[in-house]
Amino acid sequence: MIEELLPEAVVTVEAYGHGDADTPLYPEEAALVARAVAKRRREFAVVRSCARRAMEKLGVAPQPILPGERGAPGWPAGLAGSMTHCDGYGAAALVRATDLASLGIDAEVHGPLPEGVLPSVSLPAEADRLRRLAAERPDIHWDRLLFSAKESVYKAWFPLTGKWLDFMEADIELTAEGTFRAALLVPGPRVGARRVGHFDGRWTAGRGLVATAVAVPHA
Repeated sequence: MIEELLPEAVVTVEAYGHGDADTPLYPEEAALVARAVAKRRREFAVVRSCARRAMEKLGVAPQPILPGERGAPGWPAGLAGSMTHCDGYGAAALVRATDLASLGIDAEVHGPLPEGVLPSVSLPAEADRLRRLAAERPDIHWDRLLFSAKESVYKAWFPLTGKWLDFMEADIELTAEGTFRAALLVPGPRVGARRVGHFDGRWTAGRGLVATAVAVPHA
């Protein structure tokens, strides 16, 4: 799913089910989830297995992936990447830092958000657009898709800024054709000589999931 949303330079690895849950962790990784519930340990292992296989595809030796500030994964020098997991699915996307400035991916189980969540993650204009999209494509849970897009935007934003981005600080316009644009409502990051004012992304739905991805070019 994720591969179709990203440029060719990006390497993606996905896992459905829990087939990689028994993949050995590095000691420093295992220590982080030693007291976690089984579901958390399983997801942690699956997504790191995906990431290490992506490293191998890029010719980079597999190594520990430890969370840094705000939980962002620490990638080997010269790589940019993102990981996501939800019930029964995990994925990692990696790219050489010379090919993209940043990227973010997210996958969610394709169902409605819990009652009361949408107002806390959406702007009034976004909620209005979701209602119009629901009339056009009632097969899509647009509230869940908006949430996923905001997660992908944040994952692409943080490595460029080192700062938090609130749900209300990006105005996302989704289209029925599988794209979206996130207008940043706070000063955007500098990428090279330009100030980034928006992120462009893509989305897809299938196999009981919705997935979103953002790729930030250098120019």
